Amino acid sequence: MASGVQVADEVCRIFYDMKVRKCSTPEEIKKRKKAVIFCLSEDKKCIIVEEGKEILVGDIGVTVSDPFKLFVQMLPEKDCRYALYDASFETKESKKEELMFVLWAPDQAPLKSKMIYASSKDAIKKKFQGIKHECQANGP
Repeated sequence: MASGVQVADEVCRIFYDMKVRKCSTPEEIKKRKKAVIFCLSEDKKCIIVEEGKEILVGDIGVTVSDPFKLFVQMLPEKDCRYALYDASFETKESKKEELMFVLWAPDQAPLKSKMIYASSKDAIKKKFQGIKHECQANGP
């Protein structure tokens, strides 16, 4: 069931910037986002970027030692969120980076919030074409 929630243009732009890795200068690479958290607007009608909830690639090793641990800590304890995390991992053949879409719905979140976020997930997923990994997390 769709909720009628819209997705802000800035959310789509951030997804595109994270997905498309252009040949960049070292300065541009530092500004690339490693993780971003999205929330619903106050009126619950639009998915927006949550202010101050991002990790930049340039912060890793400088102000951030473990980006995934910080990402988990940035998620609210008692409310839902959407997030994109640029996961880095190694296979036998090579190092890889792939985007992961996360629906954060902690057990302590209000039922109404869980319902709105679950029913609005399709709206944001339609804008995030090409996501290979998706998960719903209910706890740290």
